[in-house]
Amino acid sequence: MTPLQFAVLVCAFIALKVQAEAFPSAYAAPDGPPILLTNATILDGAGARYDNTSLYLADGKVMWIGSGETDPDAVIVDATDRWVTPGLIDVHSHLGVYPSPGVAAHSDGNEATSPVTAEVWAEHSVWPQDPGFTRALAGGVTAMQILPGSANLFGGRGVTLKNVSSLSYQGMKFPAAPHGLKMACGENPKRVYGNRDQSPSTRMGNVAAYRSAWIRAQRYQADWDRYYEAVADAESAATNGSDGASVADALLTNTPPRRNLELETLAGALRGDILVHMHCYRADEMLTILDMAEEFGYRVGTFHHGVEAYKIADQLAENDVCGALWADWWGFKIEAYDGIQENIALVDRPEGGCAIVHSDSAEGIQRLNQEAAKAMLRGNRAGLDIPPERAIRWITSNAAKSLGIQDLTGTLEAGKMADVVLWNQNPFSVYAKPLQVYIDGVMRYELGNPALSPESDFELGQLMGAAQ
Repeated sequence: MTPLQFAVLVCAFIALKVQAEAFPSAYAAPDGPPILLTNATILDGAGARYDNTSLYLADGKVMWIGSGETDPDAVIVDATDRWVTPGLIDVHSHLGVYPSPGVAAHSDGNEATSPVTAEVWAEHSVWPQDPGFTRALAGGVTAMQILPGSANLFGGRGVTLKNVSSLSYQGMKFPAAPHGLKMACGENPKRVYGNRDQSPSTRMGNVAAYRSAWIRAQRYQADWDRYYEAVADAESAATNGSDGASVADALLTNTPPRRNLELETLAGALRGDILVHMHCYRADEMLTILDMAEEFGYRVGTFHHGVEAYKIADQLAENDVCGALWADWWGFKIEAYDGIQENIALVDRPEGGCAIVHSDSAEGIQRLNQEAAKAMLRGNRAGLDIPPERAIRWITSNAAKSLGIQDLTGTLEAGKMADVVLWNQNPFSVYAKPLQVYIDGVMRYELGNPALSPESDFELGQLMGAAQ
């Protein structure tokens, strides 16, 4: 082996090691029988409604809506007078990082030791035994994003989970889902650090600190880009048979930049590999953040909470930014004071709008359908004519888009994951309940069936202890 070839191999090994995925998903969809749901009212999550129609699931995927070939051994579920939707998705949850019971020992959502903690990952705080996961499953939630809290300007990475029982968070991680970067603007970070006589203590301090962090991330990214370019040049030289001694010497002295976990996350957001989720309430601040994203060349994927998003619905649609919003939370702090109950309906305009109903609540995640129903009602009262087939997107396909998993789930289109909820009636009724919940075509919950009403190990342990 020539010196050049050896140098290229060494540098390529280092580059691959740096790029290797850390803490990969260990989730594997189990096998299950084919399922045929018949005579249902189906909302497909893509904007269509089908009445008295069948849905066929096989090999963990949606196969067809309407008619098609079936396996003679398929399990047939009579869904007459029932409704079927995609599994619900919550893009803003703190289950597992603020689990029940809510005690100090479980408070793992905010690493409030510095305004910039982009290096932390929410998944490393997730407690899989949180009883909230099974409560959310009973509400029809099949996937969710777990985020750090909003004490920090950069709170760290979020993780998208399948809502399945597991001993580890790796066993819940949604395969191929990109990481999210949680950021926060407004009152939260300036209050947390201002109360400690730290910076930032003002909104202008918030923005200055964001920009300083992005500048550091740009330099870090440029350093790695130069290193990878040198590796690529060496590979090209080796392939073309160049005399490698001098090139090898130069390459071996071109050591890779020192890894920095904080800047690694920020650089991932600059590249678009990590999706930016921004806690922000006021319209003026959201516009400032959009300007800052343009300055540094990254994209804001979703504004969370956004009680004033209705004021800039046109700009959000123009920039293809989703709004993950509450149906009616209002007035609990000054920046939440100008919220209106038509917010979600106004953001979800036909020309590119992307409205999402999120929970930010261990209780609200259990009734995302009812939260969406409230927003639909307010929109209809305002004359916007929002039918169920449109509103269901707020808790299915739009949520999947926000998390970068829209090609895998969120709608009942052929080839997508068979994440499905069978409801006893119209899911936007206050009386609606999930009867069955399927994840990858396997029934994970059934109302009234103790074998499919999972309890966490924590709950079982408490019950066993009480019985002794």
